[in-house]
Amino acid sequence: MEIIKVLVVDDSVTIRAMIETLLERDEDLRVVGIARNADEALDLIAATDPDVITLDIAMPGRNGMEILDHIMANEPRPVIMLSSLLREGDALIDTALSHGAKACFNKTKIVQEANRLIATIKEVAAEWAEMREAAEAAAQDTPQD
Repeated sequence: MEIIKVLVVDDSVTIRAMIETLLERDEDLRVVGIARNADEALDLIAATDPDVITLDIAMPGRNGMEILDHIMANEPRPVIMLSSLLREGDALIDTALSHGAKACFNKTKIVQEANRLIATIKEVAAEWAEMREAAEAAAQDTPQD
């Protein structure tokens, strides 16, 4: 299995460090960037081409939903939304998923659910890799004029 490159985006230094520590414990994952706001996130997407992004919903300036919309419109890839506000059945989850997020996690439970977060990252990365490979194969099968 190839290493899965993950970009972590969160305005809380504590949460960023916690997520990085949890993800780096898995040999299949590599945190390739850590951003504290939208501008840093967009710069790091261009610089690191991550396979998966973990993205805080509530941040100062451009919030996570605005960044998600930008990513899906310009550089689509799997995004997992994080928020301490998320609760099961929350409308915010439906909104995030309808905007293109692959999953949502409550940040207050990340340590207890670290294995589930890691499994989700691997799952969405695998789906993304399959989609990219299929698109590349289709492009090669298309006759060039």
